[in-house]
Amino acid sequence: MDYQARYDEWLRRLEDSDPLKAELLAIKDDEKEKEERFYQDLSFGTAGLRGKVGAGTNRMNFFTVGKATQGVADYIKSRGEEACRKGVVIAHDPRHFSKEFSQLAAGIFAANGIRVYTFPDLRPTPELAFMIRRLGTISGINITASHNPKDYNGYKAYWDDGCQVSAEVADGMYECIKAVETWEGVKKSDYDEGVKSGAITVLGEEYDREYLDKIEALAIHEGDELDLSIPLVYTPLNGCGSIPFRQMLTDRGFTNWKIVPEQENPDPDFTTVGYPNPEDPKAFALSEKYGREFGAELLMATDPDSDRFAIEIRDNGGNYVPLNGNQTGYLLVNYILEGHKSAGTLPAKGAMVKSIVTSTLSTIMAKAYGVEMFETLTGFKNICGKIPYLHENGFTYLFGYEESVGYAACEDIRDKDGISAGMLVAEAAAYYRKQGKTLWDVLSDIYDRYGYFAEDEPNIVLEGIPGAQRIQRMMKYFRENLPAEVAGVKVSKVIDYINGYEDIPAQNALRLFLDNGSWFAIRPSGTEPKIKFYFYSNRDSRDEALKVNADIKTAILDLINSVE
Repeated sequence: MDYQARYDEWLRRLEDSDPLKAELLAIKDDEKEKEERFYQDLSFGTAGLRGKVGAGTNRMNFFTVGKATQGVADYIKSRGEEACRKGVVIAHDPRHFSKEFSQLAAGIFAANGIRVYTFPDLRPTPELAFMIRRLGTISGINITASHNPKDYNGYKAYWDDGCQVSAEVADGMYECIKAVETWEGVKKSDYDEGVKSGAITVLGEEYDREYLDKIEALAIHEGDELDLSIPLVYTPLNGCGSIPFRQMLTDRGFTNWKIVPEQENPDPDFTTVGYPNPEDPKAFALSEKYGREFGAELLMATDPDSDRFAIEIRDNGGNYVPLNGNQTGYLLVNYILEGHKSAGTLPAKGAMVKSIVTSTLSTIMAKAYGVEMFETLTGFKNICGKIPYLHENGFTYLFGYEESVGYAACEDIRDKDGISAGMLVAEAAAYYRKQGKTLWDVLSDIYDRYGYFAEDEPNIVLEGIPGAQRIQRMMKYFRENLPAEVAGVKVSKVIDYINGYEDIPAQNALRLFLDNGSWFAIRPSGTEPKIKFYFYSNRDSRDEALKVNADIKTAILDLINSVE
């Protein structure tokens, strides 16, 4: 069925009172928009669904969410009665329709005879991940678009290990979803009636407490070892982090912190931030304002579903400096290793995990402490998915992270977690302050000790059908025209992950190593309309490393941008 036929079918099927019908009528003469909305079904992969909210098969709405949920329910039913009894736990973020989509999903699972757990209100993604293993459910669903702009929403699917679904499970779910007829193929029941009947269980506050207890048990230093009067500013960027992050700071005894008031409460329009991604320094504009007024030494932010975490720290001149995800990772890796060694708790076979596109400086740091650093594909289904292997081989998991401001410090929470990362960074800042040092001093010490690295992670956003096609052309062109040298430096090694590499499964990604020790990687995002780049250099000074890295970046981006 072509896009026009799908468009016509939706017009016939939708009630005149449905806002989606009015939305479709408004674009009846816009062929490009109709094609964009109906040329495909919203794709379901290991990240679940993600797309703009609106009418169409390529949009997030009650019909696409309903179809996906029925497919997931059919997949669970195919796994037997025990899987249905274990059930599903569902959470949501503050975005438009997140609560409604979550309640729709709960009613569909209940109508299919699958036990359902929900939360009374929005909750962080990592709390959902924790609750899957805590409750022993077969699956978990979170209605969230993470850090995407306000017009997006999404549907993250998890499996019983507490990680996002593997490729095998995602493929099985997708086959079931494709078999569901959009209009008559979805079994539904009322959410409120499900709660009354006991088919849907609303979790109490004691479960929130268990999640926080797991995080707070990660503490390495406490009490008099910390300067708990350190001035801090935190923003949840109008998302799920506000309540748990504040509670964590209170529980840990921090006495001198401020939350950005304009971004404290849920706001689906993200009015004061626009693009709610803490990886983008512009998201810290209000935090910097209050930080200067408050004299804050550290600014912290989580994204709307509180799985991502980023910081800005004060340099020696008193200016706020945004750290990229690699640099925050250096601080966390250093603090965890140094802390456990000083406390005498560093395990004999310690292990950390990072993605293939994350800086190798942390590998050098881990090795200095006798800890092995493992590499996986991007995504915490891969990073935290490595934990069972580590256990089977006698390793103790200490930490996992990737450069896109995602950190997993607790092996019982098998996804990136902005709340636990925030606790450890705040604790580290308080610990070093007690010693008369700032996080800026510590980062400088890391470079002095291990090498002067530069990191840069630009991306090119290309939306819609033309954008997706251009990204494909870019990757095809680069593979077919691999450079022999970049910015005057010879390419010494190329790793193409398209068919897998050693023990790492397949991914559409390339990694090139240069003779001077620099390396870079390229891959399309799996969840956003962008192609991502990762550049790393290591030289005799930080300035020299930045200069070399910038030259390599310019050369590669010029090459990629030449592809029409």
